[in-house]
Amino acid sequence: MRAHQIMSRSVVTVTPETSVVAAAKLMLEHHISGLPVVNAAGELVGIVSDGDFLRRAEIGTERRRGRWLGLLVGHDRVAADFVHAHGRAVGEVMTAHPVTVSEDAALADIVRTMEKKNIKRLPVLRDGRLVGMVTYTDFVQTIADFACAIPSPTPCDDVLRSEILATMKEAACKLSRYNVVVQDGIAHLSGVVRDDKERLTAVVAAESVSGVRAVRDNMWIYPPPEEELGGGDLASLEEEPSTDDDQPL
Repeated sequence: MRAHQIMSRSVVTVTPETSVVAAAKLMLEHHISGLPVVNAAGELVGIVSDGDFLRRAEIGTERRRGRWLGLLVGHDRVAADFVHAHGRAVGEVMTAHPVTVSEDAALADIVRTMEKKNIKRLPVLRDGRLVGMVTYTDFVQTIADFACAIPSPTPCDDVLRSEILATMKEAACKLSRYNVVVQDGIAHLSGVVRDDKERLTAVVAAESVSGVRAVRDNMWIYPPPEEELGGGDLASLEEEPSTDDDQPL
């Protein structure tokens, strides 16, 4: 399997001039933890993630070093930490020159790159332009296990996937964070939808594409319905440790 067969094509992006506050609001709105940064020419120049917001002056979490420790780590590091804590634009806090993959990158290579670089998301490029995003939590591990058990997608499956994604967009599913993998004519839908209505719309859209033999619904609702949260028992929720360390683009 290749990157273009599993990547999310609807990627939310920001520019270096986007404010840090606006970027944070976008992450919350789309339930994602990282945003590719593109310039006016549409070229990828960086990536900003939730980790870039941990050490911020607004919430009193900026790094504080004494005079001697500051001398030890060096002036450049102290200056960089200050900019990261006080910068108002994405371009001032983003990670420049992020690790990327091409759309033809093999899935096994993507997994190895993520493990080696200890990163959770990889922008997918075509001729230097951003065309998608692959994230570890949402797609890579699941698809890696899935691919071991069944044959890789055929060219016909790739065509079906493109047609399903286009039909979903036409059916107004574009606000949902779904992904589609087609293997042997069977469409596997994964990712996040907002409610059962969006789930049904996505399934019907996939079923309506000629050539699709079956649809497997692996989507989940976020935020979950109140009844799934124990009737709104916030105390029990607070005691439950979080295992969601990343959300995909």
